[in-house]
This record gives sequence, C-alpha cells and structure tokens, in this order.
Amino acid sequence: MVVKIRLARFGRRNAPFYNIVVAHARTARNSRPLEVIGTYDPIPKADPYDDSGTLHKDIQLDPFRARYWIGVGAQPTDTAWRLLSMVGIVPKKEFGAKKTQGVKPLKTTFAQVR
Repeated sequence: MVVKIRLARFGRRNAPFYNIVVAHARTARNSRPLEVIGTYDPIPKADPYDDSGTLHKDIQLDPFRARYWIGVGAQPTDTAWRLLSMVGIVPKKEFGAKKTQGVKPLKTTFAQVR
C-alpha cells in the first residue's frame, strides 16, 4: 500500500492548524496516521525573540523521521513537498504551468485581393 506524507487539518474555523503526518494513501484526511512527524501553523505570527516585527509561519518538523519515511518510499503531496523543501529535506520543485521557451512569431504574408 502507498504511504504518503501529507497534512491533516486541525484547529477551528478560520484558524487552521495542520499536523504533518505519514499515512496510507487511501485513508481519510484526519484518520489515525502511522506517525505524526511535525506541525505547520499557516497563520503568520510575530517572533517573540525578534523586535523587528516581521511575521513568520511556524513549521516544526522532525527531520530524521521525515528523511526515514522518504527513504523507505513515502511520497510527499505537493503541499508537503513545499514544506519539506523549506526545511531543506527535499529539493525545491516548481509547481504549476511550465515556462515555455520564447515563442517565435509566425511569418505571415498577406495577399491582396482585387
């Protein structure tokens, strides 16, 4: 059975909080996972130790367990891949439409009709 690294949503309405979990691919989103390897808080908060006032989103992850699960074949979802790449566990990957090489305009000739 395929094992995925994905997010399980917790928290309340308009205040999401996610657990980064390892679970079988066919189980429900919030069902009991094989292992919880971290948390992600997408609501920007000020750092209490930094007086500059910059906001950040909190990602807490056990890198050893994440590397273990990727090593044994767990497949991260796109969102989990983005979070794992922020921490430095997997390489960054571009999502969305591919950038095309410069499109050359077609040469057209117009014929005059009398």
